[in-house]
Amino acid sequence: MKKFTNEPMYEIIEYFEDILIEKSIVSFEVLNPDICIDKYSGTRVDLEQEYIYRSYKSWVDLSELMFCKMLTPIISSKYTVTLSFKKIDLESSFHKDSNDVNNEKYGIQSEFSKINKNEEPAFLFPYKKALIHTKVYEKKQILNLGVNKADEFETIKQIVYPEVFKNINFVGIDYSKSVIEEAKKRFSEDNFEFYSHDINKLDELNLKKSDLIISISTLQSSSINFKLVFMSLVQNYLEEGGSIILGFPNCRWIGSDIIYGAKNPTYSYSEQSLLYKDVYFCKKYLQQKKFKVTLTGKNYLFLTATSIKK
Repeated sequence: MKKFTNEPMYEIIEYFEDILIEKSIVSFEVLNPDICIDKYSGTRVDLEQEYIYRSYKSWVDLSELMFCKMLTPIISSKYTVTLSFKKIDLESSFHKDSNDVNNEKYGIQSEFSKINKNEEPAFLFPYKKALIHTKVYEKKQILNLGVNKADEFETIKQIVYPEVFKNINFVGIDYSKSVIEEAKKRFSEDNFEFYSHDINKLDELNLKKSDLIISISTLQSSSINFKLVFMSLVQNYLEEGGSIILGFPNCRWIGSDIIYGAKNPTYSYSEQSLLYKDVYFCKKYLQQKKFKVTLTGKNYLFLTATSIKK
């Protein structure tokens, strides 16, 4: 087995890439990160021989960049551990699924439906912060576009007191009929309404204005006229003084893992210019409408807008 002591990361990455060409698992021996936990990655340490220290965070990052799952480390010696990385099946992804009359790409039987974003800290933590920033506990009417199974409503339920939750009117809209039926089962209370409907045709529903609008990974769908729908939401469906939370995916789901970085079909690696183009458009538009806009998150960028009108 290959052992790395004081070799640079550049050499390790080249070794990693070469092994993955023919094998699905890469293993090598390195300095145990627990030994020098207070040091920066790249620090040289002398432990009978010279090693370069790297944290577990560095190895997890490398694993993600190589499209691998990092397996449980094994103690190899007094100073070293064996790290193993298993290659992810790049063809195993809901992004490759079709969406037509015979197949709901985001339906209850789909690969996408297996994902629970609320169990991913990279999603849940910034989403929770965004909700608190909008003072969700003061809202009376909340609209969620692309609600799917209503996981975002579940987080609100965990944040606010029960007596507050039951006095908020929730409206969820999604094109997929099967997930709307599932959402109705999860939230059957009288203060919930769910619609299977085309978001491009919201005017057909005669919705009341909401004081919080949420949309996670939906407005950028190819079937939606992004700019027109977004501006219409602000102008026609947001209550005066209301707030907006938009979640922009800066990740992909591959082999049951969340992988950082938006994907442009033109590139073999993550390329994020289109993502930030959409984010900047929304930010600029909302600021012109007298909103304070914050941008948080990593794998999901959360644009949170609160009104500053007096």
